[in-house]
Amino acid sequence: MILMFYNLILCSVVVLNKIKQIIISKIGIDKAIVYTSFTGIFGALGSVVSVILVVKYLSGLEQGFYYTFGSIIAIQIFFELGLNGIITQYVAHEASNLKWENEDELSGESKYISRLSSLFHFSVKWYLVFSVILLVSLIVVGYIFFNKYDSTGGAVVWSTPWLLLALGTALNLFLSPLVAFIQGLSKVKEIAKIQFMVMLIRFAIIWGGLILGAKLYVLGLSGLFSFLLLLITIGVKYKSLLTNIWKTEIIEKVHYKSEIFPYQWKIALSWVSGYFIFQLFNPVLFATEGAVVAGQMGMTLAALNGILSLSLAWITTKIPLFSGLIAQKDYKQLDFTFNKTLNQSAIINFSALCFLMIVVFVVRYFNILVSGKSLGDRFLNYLPMFFMMVPIFVNQFVAGWATYLRCHKKEPYLINSIVGGILCGLSTILLGKNYGVMGVTAGYCTITLAMLPWGYYIFKTKKAEWHKSSINL
Repeated sequence: MILMFYNLILCSVVVLNKIKQIIISKIGIDKAIVYTSFTGIFGALGSVVSVILVVKYLSGLEQGFYYTFGSIIAIQIFFELGLNGIITQYVAHEASNLKWENEDELSGESKYISRLSSLFHFSVKWYLVFSVILLVSLIVVGYIFFNKYDSTGGAVVWSTPWLLLALGTALNLFLSPLVAFIQGLSKVKEIAKIQFMVMLIRFAIIWGGLILGAKLYVLGLSGLFSFLLLLITIGVKYKSLLTNIWKTEIIEKVHYKSEIFPYQWKIALSWVSGYFIFQLFNPVLFATEGAVVAGQMGMTLAALNGILSLSLAWITTKIPLFSGLIAQKDYKQLDFTFNKTLNQSAIINFSALCFLMIVVFVVRYFNILVSGKSLGDRFLNYLPMFFMMVPIFVNQFVAGWATYLRCHKKEPYLINSIVGGILCGLSTILLGKNYGVMGVTAGYCTITLAMLPWGYYIFKTKKAEWHKSSINL
């Protein structure tokens, strides 16, 4: 009897392992995706907890400031100028020609190690300068905007919290090239683990701060503590590796003007265009409809962006792999891996969007309250929420195509991004002024769908052109 029971347990374990392997194979989970996905999943769950605490401990007016802070902070795009992704791609291209001697040392042709070192030196200098400029700019822009459009009559304390948030943002920008550089060395899994830990600490500070009455201060404090934790962790784990690369004698450089800039300025314009697509909603609604509506848009965007970040983990964790395959001209394996990954990420994206809509419906149907305040009322109404969901699903594909092509060290989506940014910016400002949140969301949805065929055409034609020309060479 005992032997029979033991065999039953053993068979059950085997079957469960088999099922687990099938599921993992079908949805494409590897360790890098696991940690990145955990960050996305816990980030989404953490955002739900944050939503509840924001509703409980912040007024509707304070919620508007809370989410509008995030939209204005996003002007760091104008200072990063897409360099993070470029660093990861360029490092991956150079590292594909090297091999690991141990965890702290790479070996191979000296020119490739030298180019890595020159890229590291350039990145640190670039971000040191621009993080200082970002700090000054954020302080000035924030004070001008909130002084002009603050209709609360001083009821919301925002000036010192904004100063702390600006400082934390600038410090984290300074560390970002280290993260991008290490990821390019195929340390995606390791960086994902670190970012997951940092995210947990950030949420703990936000939640604890809200409960203790810190209100808008929580954003700045979480940014400062995130910086300290990331700095200490990278210093302990990767100090020797980064020091070895930094001290390498530079005999051959990655030249900014001839190699990086021709690519970066296109990426930069695409990223800046993205600001006008994704980050204008809250400031425009804050100025036209007030802090409460801006807070509803902010909370909805927080949930939707969490979903997009989660599903894009399937793509972004593969950037070093894609870049390495391109460097080796293994296009057959590249396309097989990419197509499988894109399909998996799309399934995750669609499922998560459906789940979010169901959750919001349940919260509203049962009129779930937090401290006597309706949780459902803090999100956009169903129709504008649907108008925001459609672009999130569409952008899953566009972002995947763009990532694939950009791993070739080229930016073919420049004109597409600029046109989309201009159209969405004009739509948000004009329709937001005249039709409010319905105008903003309907305009954004329409433009995103109209731009989709153009985005797919760029992907298909450029992929065929670049791979054919490379093979002919």
